[in-house]
Amino acid sequence: MSHCRKLGPNNKDIVIFATKEEHSIPSTVKLPEREPQPGLILPNGDINWNCPCLGGMATGPCGVEFRNAFSCFHYSDAEPKGSNCYDLFKTMQGCMQKFPTLYNKDLGDDDDDLSATAKELSLGATEENKTLTEEKEKPKEK
Repeated sequence: MSHCRKLGPNNKDIVIFATKEEHSIPSTVKLPEREPQPGLILPNGDINWNCPCLGGMATGPCGVEFRNAFSCFHYSDAEPKGSNCYDLFKTMQGCMQKFPTLYNKDLGDDDDDLSATAKELSLGATEENKTLTEEKEKPKEK
């Protein structure tokens, strides 16, 4: 048979002692169902600014800029999506560059990086097309 003992200052802590037999019986305690946690987008389509997936971006020193840019992208009807939000993302990037210790990713001018990557991809595509063209022009051996 289990028993309780009050311990600690002013007997505020209750310690329950249970026997081995009591532990061998499956528990009959019913826990309440967990409520599903909302993700980034709430069921009504709004943005959940409290989502841990944002990593505090919505509340940091550039939170206003982030929320403006992200809202623009989320609600954008432009093709491609978010193409009308360039200036807001540029403003956000400028803000983040003022706090390099907080936003410690390489937030330098990505235009150079993007153009270099695009050049590499286009050179790769050109080489691939050249190889494919050469293979098509080869006479097939019988």
